[in-house]
Amino acid sequence: MAGINQIQVKPQIDLTFSSALRSIVRQDPDIIMVGEMRDLETARIAVQSALTGHLVLSTLHTNDAAGGITRLLDMGVDDYLITSTINGILAQRLVRRLCQHCKEAYEPLPELIEELALDKFVGEGERVTLYHPVGCEACGGSGYFGRLSLTEVLVMNDELRRLVMRHANAGEIQQAAIDDGMDTLRQDGLRKSVIGLTTLEEVARVAED
Repeated sequence: MAGINQIQVKPQIDLTFSSALRSIVRQDPDIIMVGEMRDLETARIAVQSALTGHLVLSTLHTNDAAGGITRLLDMGVDDYLITSTINGILAQRLVRRLCQHCKEAYEPLPELIEELALDKFVGEGERVTLYHPVGCEACGGSGYFGRLSLTEVLVMNDELRRLVMRHANAGEIQQAAIDDGMDTLRQDGLRKSVIGLTTLEEVARVAED
């Protein structure tokens, strides 16, 4: 891809994430993509790169967006650096996409609609409809064809920065983000179930309440 340089790590010659990242920063790139922040040294260099004006994109293994902050704290990244450099964290889970040729609509029980608050995903006065996988020639009889992602996006704000500075747990951080308008993975999944992209079963499989 034009304008992009990629480096493959090779520990055998001491070309690791951290050593490569140090060399990359010296080349003054506009954007740095780090495949994964898996140790403190890599995380610190990524944070230092962000402090000097680079846009840094990377991945972490956590359960949700709020867990990204606590993971960095657990790794040993200083709290004041986290509050200064993180703009946002996106968490995602992949679910199977319903086959659009054979999916079958059904009306869920009122108790289920109330329990999951499904009516907030439709217009006022509209009926909530969910969908079953059926199976046809187009999807090989599985009822699903392809995948889609459920996402939640935590955007850093002053309240979250205060929670980071006092090392709040992931639950407190997540609740503050929800209060600020963040939709959780589960809420995004429920919305996509109501519009017929996937099933409740798929959402329950990958997104906890």
